[in-house]
Amino acid sequence: MIHRRKFLQLGSLGLSSFSFPSFISSKSTAARRPIVISTWDAGIDANKAAWQVLRNGGRALDAVEQGVMVTESSQNCCVGLGANPDRDGFVTLDSCIMDENGNCGGVAFLERIKHPVSVARRVMEKTPHVLLVGAGAQQFAVEQGFPLEPQKLSPDAERSYKEWLKKSEYKPVINIENNANKKNQAAFAPAKLDNGEWNHDTIGMVAMDANGNLSGTCTTSGAGFKMRGRVGDSPIIGAGLFVDNEVGAATATGQGEDVIRICGSHLVVELMRQGLSPENACKKAVERIIKIKGSKAKDIQVGFIAINKQGEYGGYCIQKGFNFAVCYADDKNFLVDGKYVL
Repeated sequence: MIHRRKFLQLGSLGLSSFSFPSFISSKSTAARRPIVISTWDAGIDANKAAWQVLRNGGRALDAVEQGVMVTESSQNCCVGLGANPDRDGFVTLDSCIMDENGNCGGVAFLERIKHPVSVARRVMEKTPHVLLVGAGAQQFAVEQGFPLEPQKLSPDAERSYKEWLKKSEYKPVINIENNANKKNQAAFAPAKLDNGEWNHDTIGMVAMDANGNLSGTCTTSGAGFKMRGRVGDSPIIGAGLFVDNEVGAATATGQGEDVIRICGSHLVVELMRQGLSPENACKKAVERIIKIKGSKAKDIQVGFIAINKQGEYGGYCIQKGFNFAVCYADDKNFLVDGKYVL
């Protein structure tokens, strides 16, 4: 028998109070389903894979898993085993997934497994737990048939790590994710690293299928050159990802510690429950982080994206430079520049 952990379902929804995202005219925002949105320009390719599931009547849960697996497979210092390591030279991965019924699962500090999103789904479907970490998560993955990959850095990550070791400073660069999936790896070349500045890489994806059901996932390699053992918001239900099938779904990217402080994705969904559009709900969550951080907000980036049950979508971020990908038809897969506060 498959065991599932039900995440708390909160409240009820009054759909009539939703408004359209302000960056699109009301004339063009007829309810769309299926639809998938994901963070950063890497989301374009991820959306393509997700859309193949959705266009054929597939489940949103399958779509988001297949979508982010594309990014996890990349070998270019982005999400996945090709990513930048922690400060001890090891790549550790975090991921979570959540479906329309409130079922959810996650893994954190996972090493040598190519697709943490799929392990997170197995946690959801095969265990009574929500989150497995470290050696226990790896042991579970192997027991479930996932092969252990070689413990070796990708060429780009190895070059970046050697350059970072010259100063060993941890100083993330905001918005660097939107270069992470490009073939030109100049963003990670040694010439870019002379200030010891580094990135964190995440892809978050939420989708609604043809039946109107929502699911989402968030997967990451975490902050490049982080302290060993550091875990951000991405594998944490309610922080990096939250889905409520009565209301909507949201996911986050950026400085994970600050997303955790406000239970960011859960907050966005609850604001949509109160009647805010996806864009305005994301904006309110961003403003809450800025209020907490004060003058230090200028040094970080956080972005949220969300969709609601009407098929409306939106995003918002702290600073200029965040974008997200939207797909709702074979010929409609495009980037949207997120609005920003600072």
